[in-house]
Amino acid sequence: MNDATLTPAGLNAESVTRWLSANVAGSVAPFHFELIAGGHSNLTFSVTDSANHRYVLRRPPLSHALASAHDMGREHRVISALQNTKVPVAPTLAMCDDVSVNDAPFYVMGFIDGIIVRDPDIALKMLTPATRLQASNSLVDTMAAIHAVDPVAVGLGELGRHDGYIERQLKRWYSQWNASKTRELTAIDRVHDGLLKHLPVQGPATIVHGDYRLDNCMINSEGDIIAVLDWELCTLGDPLADLGLLMVYWSGPTDEPSGTTFGTTTAEGFLNRGQLAERYAQISGRDISHLDYYVAFAYWKLACIIEGVYARYISGAMGEQSDTTAFEPFKLQVEASAQKAELLLSRLQ
Repeated sequence: MNDATLTPAGLNAESVTRWLSANVAGSVAPFHFELIAGGHSNLTFSVTDSANHRYVLRRPPLSHALASAHDMGREHRVISALQNTKVPVAPTLAMCDDVSVNDAPFYVMGFIDGIIVRDPDIALKMLTPATRLQASNSLVDTMAAIHAVDPVAVGLGELGRHDGYIERQLKRWYSQWNASKTRELTAIDRVHDGLLKHLPVQGPATIVHGDYRLDNCMINSEGDIIAVLDWELCTLGDPLADLGLLMVYWSGPTDEPSGTTFGTTTAEGFLNRGQLAERYAQISGRDISHLDYYVAFAYWKLACIIEGVYARYISGAMGEQSDTTAFEPFKLQVEASAQKAELLLSRLQ
């Protein structure tokens, strides 16, 4: 029997156990639950049954304001649709949309045993220069594979609108900025207007992951991507938006720091940004001559997102009458990202 006192927040051990036993073939109660990842994103739990079968359960965060941002059915649908493509994803096993079971929808997928490179220590300890190079190449090749999937052929043709992706993103995140901003930052307004002015012509819509980076993928000891994770922002749109965001998140061994990483990919063997972009162009066959635009857009979007996080943090801290200086790095990152976006956009003038 499950010990409820040992069950992490976000799981009703008794009702989830009954549901798993009835809906996940081969599972054997009782189950042991352990939180893998939490925070403002979807909660991810490791589930181990009494026969030592391992699963992963995903549900929305405990305090989420927008259900659309944490749509379990959508995420389950995307991963299920990609099962028989060249995109490596975990096997989906069951979906629960009955909120009486666990107070929120959730889904279960098979456990993939691999490495998630979240910091430079893991990169140095778990990978060699050769496998870091392979991880770099595999990361790009897998992104190209995502963009090569025909959305209609896999049943995702209605996942989102096929046109005007960047324009719609600008509208959405500028609205979010204006709703959550803690101060005036005119660089955000100038970059927004500049990005609208220089909108690139979008080609055929592809699946866009929306948050594609190394630590949202799982790799094996050889450096191959064996599962792409965290599909909650996935939609249809301009594939170069994924590449632009990867350029923001990535800092190679001799790259100028992007300001958004902790040196995770700076060790010997990892490719530099330019090499990643060149490989993507070669593998995908896409024109990346306007990449600066997409990188500027990614920095601007990141600034808007982080401002929202910063606003929530200081609002909570103020309510508790706590010191808000601990959150100052978020404010500085917003400003630095806006400045980088404006610098890149100036090259397009």
